[in-house]
Amino acid sequence: MASSKGWFNLETAAGTIPETQFFEGDSAFSFLGLTRTQRLYGFAGCLAIGFVLSLLGSIVLFIGGLGSFAILYGLGTIISLIGTGFLIGFYKQLKLMFKPVRIVATIVFLGAIGLIFVGAFVLRNDVLCLIFVIIEYLAYTWYTLSYIPYARTAVLKVFGMAT
Repeated sequence: MASSKGWFNLETAAGTIPETQFFEGDSAFSFLGLTRTQRLYGFAGCLAIGFVLSLLGSIVLFIGGLGSFAILYGLGTIISLIGTGFLIGFYKQLKLMFKPVRIVATIVFLGAIGLIFVGAFVLRNDVLCLIFVIIEYLAYTWYTLSYIPYARTAVLKVFGMAT
């Protein structure tokens, strides 16, 4: 009985989740023989671990550990990004990231991650690190909006920049 497995049973829900672009073809972990449920758990786990590491990094920043912040925050962001490999695979993810509609946002996003390390270890400037974090979030938001039809146009209209 489905109710005996708790309130959130992915095995039962698996029949209701459509086979979309996130599950078609081989994922990066297909050689491990992971089920759809296991891949969803892997994605959620990476997302959670990435969030916790980024949060810990942010806390460390405010107590004065700039280098530790960069390592924890950068690692958290990268682990969160890797989590999507459980859903669509790394090759497909890279192909989608570098499509013309997303390439600028992707480069700015990945560049900002690198600049956080430069700000922490080369320049040793916490204000610059925070600026790079803000740039990273903005680039990631713009990148994410590219997957939603007309979302970028709507945002530009809200800010009075649409033509």
